Formats: sequence, C-alpha cells, structure tokens
Amino acid sequence: MLIKLPYCHLIKRAFATKVVTPRIAPEYRPTMLGSVESLTNNLNTLSLKLPEVNIQGSFPESNPVDLLRNYITQELSKISGVDKELIFPALEWGTTLEKGDLLIPVPRLRIKGANPKDLAEQWAAAFPKGGYLKDVIAQGPFLQFFFNTSVLYKLVISDALERGDDFGALPLGKGQKVIVEFSSPNIAKPFHAGHLRSTIIGGFISNLYEKLGHEVMRMNYLGDWGKQFGVLAVGFERYGDEAKLKTDPINHLFEVYVKINQDIKAQSESTEEIAEGQSLDDQARAFFKKMENGDESAVSLWKRFRELSIEKYIDTYARLNIKYDLYSGESQVPQEIMDEATKIFEEKGLLSEDQGAKLIDLTKFNKKLGKAIVQKKDGTSLYLTRDVGAAIDRYRKYKFDKMIYVIASQQDLHTAQFFEILKRMDFEWAKNLTHINFGMVLGMSSRKGTVVFLDTILEETKEKMHDVMRKNDSKYQQIANPEEVADLVGISAVMIQDMQSKRINNYEFKWERMTSFEGDTGPYLQYAHSRLASITRNADIDLAELPGADFGLLVEPQAEYLVRLLAQYPDVLRTSLKNHEPSTLVTYLFKLTHQVSSCYDVLWVAGQEKPLATARLALYASARQVLYNGMLLLGLTPVERM
Repeated sequence: MLIKLPYCHLIKRAFATKVVTPRIAPEYRPTMLGSVESLTNNLNTLSLKLPEVNIQGSFPESNPVDLLRNYITQELSKISGVDKELIFPALEWGTTLEKGDLLIPVPRLRIKGANPKDLAEQWAAAFPKGGYLKDVIAQGPFLQFFFNTSVLYKLVISDALERGDDFGALPLGKGQKVIVEFSSPNIAKPFHAGHLRSTIIGGFISNLYEKLGHEVMRMNYLGDWGKQFGVLAVGFERYGDEAKLKTDPINHLFEVYVKINQDIKAQSESTEEIAEGQSLDDQARAFFKKMENGDESAVSLWKRFRELSIEKYIDTYARLNIKYDLYSGESQVPQEIMDEATKIFEEKGLLSEDQGAKLIDLTKFNKKLGKAIVQKKDGTSLYLTRDVGAAIDRYRKYKFDKMIYVIASQQDLHTAQFFEILKRMDFEWAKNLTHINFGMVLGMSSRKGTVVFLDTILEETKEKMHDVMRKNDSKYQQIANPEEVADLVGISAVMIQDMQSKRINNYEFKWERMTSFEGDTGPYLQYAHSRLASITRNADIDLAELPGADFGLLVEPQAEYLVRLLAQYPDVLRTSLKNHEPSTLVTYLFKLTHQVSSCYDVLWVAGQEKPLATARLALYASARQVLYNGMLLLGLTPVERM
C-alpha cells in the first residue's frame, strides 16, 4: 500500500552507493573492442581485403560474422540488384549449422515477378566465394552461405585470445544510459522465489547491456515504507532481540513480523473488549503516523531496520555476483513529486471519482487496462502513484535513455497501467520504459519441505555440492578452497535452473535435477569449464604462442564445427539483447560445451607434435574463453578446478 509521506523529504537519506565486487574481479579497465587495424592485418595474412560495404549497425572489427555479412551483402547486391540495406537485415542464422552459417530467405528481398527458388539457384551459381566462403547452396527459396573455416580460425581464435574477457563486446549502446530496476524485496518479508528470479534475470540484463556498450545503473527499489513498519515496531517491542537483529536482521525481523501478525489476528478474533486506540493494530497505525510526522525515535528505529537489512542483502547479492549502484525504495520518492503527479492527472483531465476514490479510466486508450485507482477515499495515495512519482524523479535526476523494470508477470496489468498513465501525462520519455516479466517458481522450498529465504537455499545447495565433491577424494585433495568451490557450483545450479527456459514460463524447483552433473545443469557447465581450464594448465606450451598457431592443421570436422559455433557468440549476445532472454545464452553455452566434449576423443593435445598441439590448444583456449565470458554474463563465477 502507498501512503502519503508529509515528512518523507526530511527523513530521506543519501545512502552510500553499495558496490559488490565479484569473486573474480579484474581491475577496472575500459572494454577492449576490436580494431580495424587488427582486422586488416589478420585479413592480410589470408590474402583478403576488407569488403567495401560496411552497413550501419555492423561491427566487423569486433564481430567476425559481421565481416562476412558485409561481404555477402556486397556481392549479393551486385548479382541481384537489390539494395544493400534490404539484404543485410534479411541474413539469418540457420536452425542448425548443417543449413549454413547464414542464410537468406529470397522472398524477403521483395523481387516481383520472379520465382524465389529459381533466383536462389541462379545466385548460388554466380556467387563469388572470394576466400570468405566455402560454399553457397540454393535450398528451395533459401540461399545458404557456409563460411570458409580458415577465415574463422584466424579471426575468431585471434580475437578471442587477444581480447579475452571482452570477446563478444560490441559498441551497440555507446552513449546510452540505461537504468535497470530489479530484485526489489520488501524489508522484513522473505526474499522469496519471485525476488530471486528478478535478481538473477536483472543481473544478467544489466551485465548484457553493459557488455554491449551501454552505461548501466543497477537499482534496487526496496519495499521500505508503509504501515507494515508500524506492525514491525510494535512486534519488535514484544519479541525483538538486539543480538539477533545485528547477526541476522532479515530472518529475525521476519520472525517478529509473523509473531505480531498472529497476535493481531488473535486479538481481532477475540471477544475481549479493548479500549479505543489500544489494540495492536491501532498501535501499529499510531507508530506509522509518528514515522510520517517525523518523530525522531520512530524514524530512528525504521532507519535501523532498513540499514541492517540492506547490509545483509549486500552479502546475499555478493554470493550471486550482483552489485547495485543505488539502493532506493518507496521511502525515497519525494512527496512533492507525487503531489505534482496528481496535479498533472487533473490538468490532463485523466481523473474521475467513484465513491470518493479517484481513478483513471484507461479503457479509453486500451480496453484491457481497465480503471486504475490512484487515490483512496481517505486521501491516501496508492502504489501506482508512487511508481509514477519514482519514474518522474529518476528521469529528472539521471536523464536515462531507457529504463527497464524486471518484475513478475503477476504485475503485468499494474505495469501496463503505470506506463500508459505516464504516456497520457505527455512525458516523451515514457516510450522508453520496458517491462521484462517472468513466470513463477513452483515448489521452492528447503529439502525439509519448508518455504525458506534465499540464503537457506544457497546454503543447502552448497552442502549438496560439497557432498558430491567429497566422493572423488583424489580430485578433492587438489582443490585449495573446496568450501568456496562448492558454494560457486551450488549457486550455478540454482541460477541455471532458473535461466534455462523462456523467462515467461513457470518452472518447478527440483533439487535432484538442479544439482546433477548429468545433462544441462549449472554443475555441468562448471565441470565443462574446469576441464577446459585443466587442458590449458597441463599443456607444456607458452600461451603467447597460441594466436600465431598454424590453424591449417585443424582439418577435422569436429574442429571446424567448434570454430563455427565460437563465431556465433557476439551474435548470440545481440539476440539476447533483443529478446531479453537469458535462455538464449544458456542454450548456446550448452551447445558449445556439447561440441567441445565431442572434440576430446579426436583433438588430442597431449602427446602430439608441437605445431599440432599448439593449434588444438588455441582452439580449446578460445572455447574456454567464450564459455568463461558467457558464464560471467549470466552471473556465474567459473571455477578452475572441481
């Protein structure tokens, strides 16, 4: 519930920006993008020249596939007479690499009076491969393009090894500021599955936008104001324990909140007479009224609850590699901006009245949005009004180009109403608001079957992973920090289970499936990374020699398929940015690790002549780098041994 805060602007506090350092934290440095000079030099070694065409929105110096797109666009335009700007966006990924690295549906080129199948055959026969392509095949109305793997070996492996953690980064959002609001738990209430999903998805979205060139502000909008704090204060007077509050504030405040609510319920059902204003519920309202009026002791207690909770949240978020630039909250929305919003509602003729309550009839603009109440009959505002005020406040402070709300699908209507209201208030920037929604987690409970806080889930997965690791004593003895590795692998289990399918889908929280090393799970990804790391670690080859390896020695189909997959990584990130789906990247990483696994029986490094061993190690090192980069984007910390 949203309640007016006449004193809120006086108790607002500039909480210091809290930044959590990931467990593997390289020193900050600007993102290293590819350079035209480096690309030109690599092409010279292949006796190739840069295509004359460089379509806007393509980044051939940072994305090898864009280089080939430009070449295909250039040559197909010459053959067909179709405008380059029409060809470039029509080039698609095939469903499998057997159908080509890129393909183009001829009907998308809008050539009238010609059979697309006939055109595909004519163009395939006339298409110059130019050293960039291995083959061009007509398949019905589709034209399939197969890349020359010698080009990919040189460009992709060199780029991955030289740019390292920045391989895949693109300057798509250069100069654009994006705010991502995610997680947003309620203080004194459980950090439940919905908050977990928002945290994991929001963390990935923030990392992705940042990797693709945007300036990102990560914001946590806490549920930190309202009558529930009056309830909590009354409960703390009865059941509070200072020692527990300091050591485990979130759990303790929740215990207090549950107990006092049980007392309030029992009191309301009792036949015993209570003097007016003396019921627990009345006491809670009175305490919150004192907060609103700026009572020093009431506000001081509220601040303690808030600050101690934030400190604990920071610890939990750190385990998930989540950092925030700002901890905001309902209490931080200036009252004067909410008053201004109400005034704009009136000026724009948006308000109507129903039984004393004020509402906005959105059916005039979209029948599905219904009527939204913005003020109750007692004059208090609602959550919707606070969201409107918060958005206005953020735009004035930060001048964002885009603001993303990562909120559960149960709030679809609320969010759509909120966005529509801002549009009807004639804020031009309202069109730049995006809602990334997600489905529910079903059956999220501890192994004992009780609903729990996130910390409990993470502790149980760590214990489970630790038990599995102990079963292989020889490997276990080689791990310097088994507790931390067990924690990292356990967190991967939770996060990958969440991000594995489309975010809008509900999914069932399954302990046995989640913690398995078999199949597509978080522990499997960690195992795949640790195995690739061990190949590099055990090879007696100077890593500085890898970019200059003789890639002509990589003739096996397994190697060719792997480098074609590696080439897709920057495009996978672009697709993820369009659909805001973590599952796009997760699916790709599993496909990549499966292909790496199929290479092990064929592409030996140990016991081979040095030139061949060096070429193969370069390929494996590139695969490890791509897997590492993708895992970091998802919020995982890749382990070196397990």
